[in-house]
Amino acid sequence: MKTNLCALAILSTLSFSAMAVDCDPNLLPSWKDGSSKTALLNYVENSTDERKDSFVPVAERIAVFDNDGTLWSEKPYYFQLAYAFDQVKNMAEQHPEWKTQEPFKFVLEDDVKSVLAGGEEALLEIVTATHSGMTVEEYQATVTNWIAAAKDPRFEKAYTELTYQPMKEMLAYLQANDFKTYIVSGGGVDFMRAWAPEVYNIPAEQIIGSALKYQYDYNDGQPQVIKLGEILTIDDKAGKVENIQHIIGKKPVLAVGNSDGDHAMMQWATSQPNSMAMIVHHTDAEREWQYDRKSSVGHLDKAMDEANQRYNWHLIDMKNEWCTIY
Repeated sequence: MKTNLCALAILSTLSFSAMAVDCDPNLLPSWKDGSSKTALLNYVENSTDERKDSFVPVAERIAVFDNDGTLWSEKPYYFQLAYAFDQVKNMAEQHPEWKTQEPFKFVLEDDVKSVLAGGEEALLEIVTATHSGMTVEEYQATVTNWIAAAKDPRFEKAYTELTYQPMKEMLAYLQANDFKTYIVSGGGVDFMRAWAPEVYNIPAEQIIGSALKYQYDYNDGQPQVIKLGEILTIDDKAGKVENIQHIIGKKPVLAVGNSDGDHAMMQWATSQPNSMAMIVHHTDAEREWQYDRKSSVGHLDKAMDEANQRYNWHLIDMKNEWCTIY
């Protein structure tokens, strides 16, 4: 019965092919038998066998994962930005000046192209306006409500339904083999902590991300933590390595990403024996999206070149190696 379900999942998006017979219903069922699945299975087997020189003690089995484009989709732009755009519209009544003030006016006019043309400065202005001036609990309540109601316009699915089934199976497989899994993402840490623990079975304290500064307020005997409108950390590129060292305090043995933003994290993890890096390569325009070197979101260039030169770096070909996406 499970084999039939796997085949049906493929038939829903693709024409009939021999691909279905490559879906093993018993082990990582959403992964087609191929080089990436083999690399993952071999790595876990070699890392957990005490008789081998490649054995990794349980305390050292640290695996770090990017989120956007690695555990869920990130096109046409990061989902957290979709949340921020919706929040601008929700808050517009309290900010009449936004009707004529860039970049907010572009959001209110649904002119995403002009918003993105404003670059990092415009996006940070939107994010700080919609993510600050409230307690962490108040902020996460708005995120939870948005996640429950919002839908991606292309697939007409909730954003948490656009998490990758193969990657969730990978997380579960690693967790079952005593790997401690962390999210290390450029996304906002409080944004992810509102929904990711349930979706990925990763506790909030094992989620690392970008963050605004916090301020503690005793609040007349009702202590609270307020999110301020200033940047505390940007968890991207070298910042990922620095935050892993600061928060985890150990070098990971497995690093998984999808872009040059994860390059430093993968280099650092694989600078030791018995380590591995994997890169989700977006090659499926029909079932998801197709992009790499020229993409403004999820730009994959230098990391892809290095993957082609390193024996322990593996490109996961989404189109040809995943039986199903979502």
